[in-house]
Amino acid sequence: MLATLADEHFSDPDWLYERKFDGVRAIVVRRDGRTELYSRNEKDMTGTYPELVQALDAQDLPDLVADGEVVAFDDGRTSFARLQARLGLSDPRRARETGVPVYLYLFDLLVLGDADLTAVPLRGRKRVLRRLVRWDDPIRFAAHRNGDGERYLEYACAHGWEGLIAKRADSRYRPGRTTDWLKFKCVRDQEFVIGGWTDPAGSRIGLGALLVGYHPAEGDGRLRYAGKVGTGFTRSTLQSLQKRFSGLGREDSPFDSPVRERGAHWLEPDLVAQVGFTEWTRDGRLRHPRYLGLREDKSAAEVVREG
Repeated sequence: MLATLADEHFSDPDWLYERKFDGVRAIVVRRDGRTELYSRNEKDMTGTYPELVQALDAQDLPDLVADGEVVAFDDGRTSFARLQARLGLSDPRRARETGVPVYLYLFDLLVLGDADLTAVPLRGRKRVLRRLVRWDDPIRFAAHRNGDGERYLEYACAHGWEGLIAKRADSRYRPGRTTDWLKFKCVRDQEFVIGGWTDPAGSRIGLGALLVGYHPAEGDGRLRYAGKVGTGFTRSTLQSLQKRFSGLGREDSPFDSPVRERGAHWLEPDLVAQVGFTEWTRDGRLRHPRYLGLREDKSAAEVVREG
């Protein structure tokens, strides 16, 4: 179940307000005493976060399916950039050797034993989840506030959070994007499709900037150009991106209108990057964009402009 970006914020006693995490969505599947973790696009993440799996395996839990988010912290704030060291790793030993501590915040319960809970109102699902799990680190409950969304958003923004997720308290769990869950953002960032890159200048290695875009609508084959992203890279990030680009090159631009950037190289539009920015310009370009990392948990076809 996915949230829709909301430009207007509100308080309502019929809604719950949860912290918006800057992490990776995770589906927990418990079968016969064993735990597996999957991304929202069904990639196996069990080996990527072995300490989370171990912590859940140590609990006497029934079979279940739960929804949550894996996070890492940087100076007290959840940081998608810190998780980059873990992404793509399937060897538990290598994942632990990154030295990046991770936590799992659970916020929903879809299945318990043989019972499908998706038709149960959200408030009831969260109540069952809270009583079911032993909340010891690194497993945490995603707490919520009732009703007072605007004041909670002020608190969230003042403390450097990503924002809030507002959820209709009586909503059922429906896969896909919905207006029963809304995103209230403190910062501007979203996913973009990487359609190309430019040559590096000066002492920079690998690439100069990423050329990114989005689809007018989910599943739309067209790719709109949103601009170039030339900051937010480390030396190792630049080297890693060049490796990921191997085999994705193409002769023509994947964007639906001419892109006139010097030294441009084109890519099959398969990779998705998280990008922070200050605002959209009038001509539909990103102002002051910065690279935050690759998203392994979202397909390019899903990437649309959020606001």
